Amino acid sequence: MDRIETTILANLIYNEKYCRKVLPFVKPEYYQERSERVIFETISSFVIEYGKMITKEILYIELDNRKDLSDSEISEINKLVESISDKSSDYEWLLNTTEKWCRDRAIYLALMESIHIADNEGGNKNRDAIPSILSDALAVSFDNNIGHDYIEDYENRFDFYHRSEEKIPFDLEFFNKITKGGIPNKTLNVALAGTGVGKSLFMCHLASSILLQGKNVLYITLEMSEEKIAERIDANLLNVNIQNLQDLSHNDYESKITRLSKKTQGKLIIKEYPTASAHSGHFKSLLSELSLKKSFKPDIIFVDYLNICASSRFKGTTVNSYTYVKAIAEELRGMAVEHNVAVVTATQTTRSGYGNSDVDLTDTSESFGLPATADFMFALISSDELENLNQIMIKQLKNRYNDPTLYKRFVVGIDRAKMRLYDVEQSAQTNIVDSGQEIEYNQKELPVKKNFEGFKFT
Repeated sequence: MDRIETTILANLIYNEKYCRKVLPFVKPEYYQERSERVIFETISSFVIEYGKMITKEILYIELDNRKDLSDSEISEINKLVESISDKSSDYEWLLNTTEKWCRDRAIYLALMESIHIADNEGGNKNRDAIPSILSDALAVSFDNNIGHDYIEDYENRFDFYHRSEEKIPFDLEFFNKITKGGIPNKTLNVALAGTGVGKSLFMCHLASSILLQGKNVLYITLEMSEEKIAERIDANLLNVNIQNLQDLSHNDYESKITRLSKKTQGKLIIKEYPTASAHSGHFKSLLSELSLKKSFKPDIIFVDYLNICASSRFKGTTVNSYTYVKAIAEELRGMAVEHNVAVVTATQTTRSGYGNSDVDLTDTSESFGLPATADFMFALISSDELENLNQIMIKQLKNRYNDPTLYKRFVVGIDRAKMRLYDVEQSAQTNIVDSGQEIEYNQKELPVKKNFEGFKFT
């Protein structure tokens, strides 16, 4: 009776279509028997080096040339090769069965590795790596996508142009305008501000508004305690001055929370980590735990804030701040892509940018690699004049969702007592210098230059 292992080896020799499809996904360690593993390694090495199928005759020669095999092993392996026939199998059945076998073997090996790590026999890997090891094994599949063919895949491209992208909308009009309707999944979004301007206030307000949309929100804090973040969100959602929260009776507080719970089906989880101790690996482990223990999958993740996260790539090594902060940004964005979720975080301005009324990308603290990685980045700017008006200015710094020159600057109202932002009247936007609002036009109406008319050559 044929085993799936030998059936796979046979089709790697005789079925070119199958071989080219599955070879990138099958790993030598999936084979338990050494003889089968050696045959697979030899087939794989030949196909990769020469770009063509191996024959039985070549396989015998290649096996005979191996220096890591004893005479008895070569004899046993040759008998196995001799028993391999060119009997054909149904292609779809074979493909599905091979994929299942690869996944089962990957999961088994991942479980064994996790046990070794749990027993402190994992070498350089610690227990934080276990969820990602198991996740990678569960994700094993034969991906059919090997690139976008510009000509042949035009239908897919056309559908993409007309497909509505899933976004999480803001409750602030101008933010929706500049992002074309909200924050997409798989993105990193960064607020830049000086100390005390309102980074955490902005994120707490946005988290509150998204919870009211019925979405699941995960708020990770490395700066303030879980209770302090919850207090700010209470002030926002319960419409109570943050200084007066402690004056509420238990019955009043309970009734407000009960009314709030009826307004949304979403959940908000707040998780605190010590400053500079947690990185994307910890956050991924948290996501796995929340999924297993609470059946909770966030629609958006807030990280308060990026610069006081750790990097999973640089442990116990001295690197410059540019490299370190850029690595953190890349890891957070990678987590967003891997888990199909939007990530919102914040960063500090430099010392010179703290009192600057025209903050720019160059005012990003510690690393210019952060704005290079972010999908959407904006500055929160405050001044005495704006504070007197209960306003805060927003300036676009980078925008992959829309033209950043449209509504480049605008103001929103701010209620610090209730940790809330709100739309202001349109008249408040009219005198903003370089706002970009006056250039919102239909580009089809612009005159089209032909050739190089108007250009001068020297």
